[in-house]
Amino acid sequence: MANVTVIGAQWGDEGKGKIVDWLASRADAVVRFQGGHNAGHTLVIDGKTYKLSLLPSGIVSGTLSVIGNGVVLDPWALRDEVAKVEGQGVSITDENLAIADNCPLILPLHRDLDGLRETAAGKGKIGTTGRGIGPAYEDKVGRRAIRVCDLAHLDTLEPQLDRLCAHHDALRAGFGQPPVDRAALLEELREIAPFVLRFAQPVWKRLKKVRRAGAKILFEGAQGVLLDVDHGTYPFVTSSNTVSGTAASGSGLGPNSTGFVLGIVKAYTTRVGSGPFPTELEDDIGQRLGERGHEFGTVTGRKRRVGWFDAVLVRQSCAISGVTGIALTKIDVLDGLERVKICTGYRLRGKVYDYLPSHAADQADCEPIYEEMPGWSESTAGARSYADLPANAIKYIQRIQELIECPVALVSTSPERDDTILMRDPFVD
Repeated sequence: MANVTVIGAQWGDEGKGKIVDWLASRADAVVRFQGGHNAGHTLVIDGKTYKLSLLPSGIVSGTLSVIGNGVVLDPWALRDEVAKVEGQGVSITDENLAIADNCPLILPLHRDLDGLRETAAGKGKIGTTGRGIGPAYEDKVGRRAIRVCDLAHLDTLEPQLDRLCAHHDALRAGFGQPPVDRAALLEELREIAPFVLRFAQPVWKRLKKVRRAGAKILFEGAQGVLLDVDHGTYPFVTSSNTVSGTAASGSGLGPNSTGFVLGIVKAYTTRVGSGPFPTELEDDIGQRLGERGHEFGTVTGRKRRVGWFDAVLVRQSCAISGVTGIALTKIDVLDGLERVKICTGYRLRGKVYDYLPSHAADQADCEPIYEEMPGWSESTAGARSYADLPANAIKYIQRIQELIECPVALVSTSPERDDTILMRDPFVD
């Protein structure tokens, strides 16, 4: 039986939470391998809504849920999230939640720096969530991060704090801010340490045992390929690698463990924050899609920008991340449109491109080339078999497959877990 890696193949917010939850009920472990609590996954199960940011989506179904070393962890946000989910009746213990002991921590000073930078950038801001994700990753690669395992050794933390504060105090001074209050930081860490350490362990070892037993592992990505720090619309990207290959390094398992790569894709396109968006709609149709799709960020509540499906970008994402098959979500949001459009290429200064150029100025100037297709008046909402879909919706799905050069494995027709059409089983294929 294959493992499965789930990633977003657009700019995030593709509906990964529902798909991961649907797959998690058939998996033995679910692993978050990058990102932080800037990622928001919404699950709707039997009419009950769960909103997760750090917790892997498998936690609701009781599946072993792992926060890997590739994640940056805000321990206070995690505690709040655990309390909220437990308040909804979900049991969370060290049996079903494991945190990598080499996972870097997001500290209050990271949130401070994130906010200061975005405010100072003005119109040039990236559009981060302001939750300290980027600064925490910077400290990780700068070899000055405080990690989960350090919470068990706070009495000997002074040399690491010297290194960390020397860096941040200089930055804070540049923004006219006082130095880091080291005593207050240490006290906060002492207070949160017992909560985090109850879940801490070498997760690579636990996952190795799970894998050797022949169990199925589901790797859960955050954000989307177009936000990847290397392959996304730089600099308007997140601070981690969001491609499928990160599942190996961010979990402690080898590259042969990722298995079937399932790319999650909306039947249209959205993005949150700043950055290029060739197919963005700023008309009544864009407004309609946004309202019908409830396009507001799970984490920030920010209104998402909305546009037509961009086959160029998804084809690029599938190639870069080695996608085996896609899960097409929110097809029901397109119900009732007379015509639907798909972007098949870009026109840039008189030249046609079949990919998105790397330079930000070129990306911003790309004009979409559209192929138009008839829409459908019938409802796709709640359909659970391919035969239940309107003929024109099927043609739309088939055309997407052709243009992105990747098969559709799943079609999601509502936020409910069971409103899913299975065309190819990732755990078998």
